[in-house]
Amino acid sequence: MRYQIVGKQIDIGEALQTHVKTQLGEVLTKYAGRPTDALVVFSRSAHEYVCEATVHLSTGLTAQAKAHATEIYAAFEACCEKMDKQLRRYKRRLKNHHRDRTEPVELFGASSYILASEDMSEESEPESLQPIIVAETETQIPSLSVGEAVMQMELAGAPVLIFKNERKNGLNVVYRREDGNIGWIDPSQ
Repeated sequence: MRYQIVGKQIDIGEALQTHVKTQLGEVLTKYAGRPTDALVVFSRSAHEYVCEATVHLSTGLTAQAKAHATEIYAAFEACCEKMDKQLRRYKRRLKNHHRDRTEPVELFGASSYILASEDMSEESEPESLQPIIVAETETQIPSLSVGEAVMQMELAGAPVLIFKNERKNGLNVVYRREDGNIGWIDPSQ
């Protein structure tokens, strides 16, 4: 397993790196089996330390956790507890999907654009209907089943997930509805 432990404008010592590898490694081996890599980012927000952890699992799922505390070790411990809780909640599902999947999740490249928001407070018409592109990045679209997509969305804490449906070979969307349920958009071919 590869660990990437970084600090944003703070120095991360060897002792903290060793502690992170040991503690996070224990949590991941207990629940996830074969994690591929982990990214742990430490930063400061006013008087608090912030710890963000992202772990990519061999099943193609990505688990994320974030925590704040006044001490850097306490921030990591809280983040590690959240990761532990997430993986414990989904352990049965992870095992079931892992049995069916013999190969890692296939990923497809796509372009992602950030569009400038327009100030609609004025009642004037926009000059053109073409939006202004602020940024363009590359993103990955996973090939998953609907159940795996819902689990991935919940593990990542995302409000929406676009994925390639393994059964129908088309792009689908799952999203969290305002009533707390999950919505699934499956366009007809």
